[in-house]
Amino acid sequence: MTWDVFNIIGTIAFAISGAIVAMEEDYDLFGVYMLGIVTAFGGGAIRNLLLGVPVSALWDQGLLFNIAIVAMTIVFLFPHNMLKHWRKWGHFTDAIGLSAFSIQGALYAVHMNHPISAAVVAAVLTGTGGGIIRDLLAQRKPLVLREEIYAVWAILAGLMIGFKIADTPEELYALFAIIVILRVLSYSFKWRLPSKSFRSKNETF
Repeated sequence: MTWDVFNIIGTIAFAISGAIVAMEEDYDLFGVYMLGIVTAFGGGAIRNLLLGVPVSALWDQGLLFNIAIVAMTIVFLFPHNMLKHWRKWGHFTDAIGLSAFSIQGALYAVHMNHPISAAVVAAVLTGTGGGIIRDLLAQRKPLVLREEIYAVWAILAGLMIGFKIADTPEELYALFAIIVILRVLSYSFKWRLPSKSFRSKNETF
């Protein structure tokens, strides 16, 4: 039950996130569906490849595909004046998707009896993989590769679940809320990881 809940939450959140990015880039309806689908399912597909799960397992998620399509359609049909306000929530839906899919990915690896390192990698790939593909298709710099704190929260989820610190449904839901809050705080207060550039301050391209 816990697995299914996180799967549904992550699918809806990332499908909406992808749809919002597509509309911000003035993509048509096909582009909205395409970015929404790759955001919602791209991370899981990459994770499955690394964990040795057949890629065809994605096609067993018919219900989730339907849920994603419904969510994207609703967002696309929102009145334009309401969408302007809805865009402000893009980061929040992305935070929800990151948290839900990071936990789901880590649980996936643990249930397959993989080591802690696999749980961390599965959490990062499931939580960030779809967003990376989305940003690349939208011709944006991938959010996870900037100095902004993002993947760190997925790593936290992998460690908590890999070490079985968060194991019961109640603990997993609490971890979900904590990661969402941390992600919201990190972009609200512009927390940054250290970075170093070889580009001169006066250098232009």
